[in-house]
Amino acid sequence: MLHNTILPARNVVLPGKRCFELLTMLLSRPKTLSQQDLAVKLRIGQPTDRGHFTWERRRLLIHAAKTALAAALCWAIALHFGLRDGYWGAISAIIVLQSNFGATITASRDRILGTLIGAAFGFTFSLFGTLPWNYILAVFLAVILCGLLGLRNSSRLAGVTITIIMLVQTSGSHWLLALHRVGEVMLGIIVAILVSTLVFPDRARLRLREGLAQEFLILGSFFETILHGFGGQPPPKLAEFRQDALDTLRLNNALLEAARNEPSGGPGWREGLTTLSQFGRSIFDALVALEFAVQDSHQDEYANQLQPELGHLLADIQSGFQYVAKCIHSWRFHIPPPDLDLEADIARLEARMAQVRHTGVDFSQAEILRAYAVQLHLKQIARLLRASRVETSSAVGEARIAES
Repeated sequence: MLHNTILPARNVVLPGKRCFELLTMLLSRPKTLSQQDLAVKLRIGQPTDRGHFTWERRRLLIHAAKTALAAALCWAIALHFGLRDGYWGAISAIIVLQSNFGATITASRDRILGTLIGAAFGFTFSLFGTLPWNYILAVFLAVILCGLLGLRNSSRLAGVTITIIMLVQTSGSHWLLALHRVGEVMLGIIVAILVSTLVFPDRARLRLREGLAQEFLILGSFFETILHGFGGQPPPKLAEFRQDALDTLRLNNALLEAARNEPSGGPGWREGLTTLSQFGRSIFDALVALEFAVQDSHQDEYANQLQPELGHLLADIQSGFQYVAKCIHSWRFHIPPPDLDLEADIARLEARMAQVRHTGVDFSQAEILRAYAVQLHLKQIARLLRASRVETSSAVGEARIAES
């Protein structure tokens, strides 16, 4: 089989061994708690006994304390100023205060817009018609308006505000009730933002930066697992590695949306994070295509003809995943990786394929087509890896700094 007969025969370090050594070197350095968890997951590090206070539990404890603090402050302010329904400020603070600053800003924006739209519709439709028809029409039109404006997360809040203004029995006018509701919501949002900013601040962009570094490590692990099925039986945990990569992509995409609402952390931060996220998704798609390309290759022998050039490209792609992750950790992308030239590897592989093309008559057409499909996907992955570093360097302004 290919992975047993070809890869050991070439005069380069085995891809799996080289990837393992590089990953071990990277993850054996001092690292954050989440990186320690990743090292354990990839069987590179040993679990550290942190008792009950794991990193995720600490974050949960901090978030719970911040939420309780924000709610208590809103209630105290409402009591101090004699607000009749001041508990709505505490409710708003609990709803919008998220685990990081960017997500808090997003939730605050949705709640403000939903409250303003709901207050406007609730007051306006309370001036004419009778219940329940004016109430039903107000909710109906408010939800449609939020949808047309792209504010789907605000539509529920608009409906809640309309319900409070039009259905809650009060001695005051609907205009005063709408005004009070907006003020109470604004109080809760302001307190939540202040607590999120000043008390154990958690920035989405910093979590995303670490998450993207882990993403490229996991994508590299997914790539290595796929290679074990090239010329052999599919590894039993291939689906697990694919799902891990997909889960990481989704989590980082949510962090990216939150990070876009945060103040910039420096030149090119937002552009650099967006660029890396886009390349991560493209590389994942290319890896899935590679996974399909290596299927049914357990008896293929044609790829033997492409050694050692194919082996060099495989090893350097795996090294490329580790190097991009290292660049993300240091946030330095302009330095090319030493002894690693993916374009040169591609050129040598293409030359080798042209050289052995005449031997194709000795192999089945399906086998030859699989080999060509695999090398096409490998070239795409290699170029995406290189472009992810080069274009991120340009996005964060390193190229402009180097020229100045």
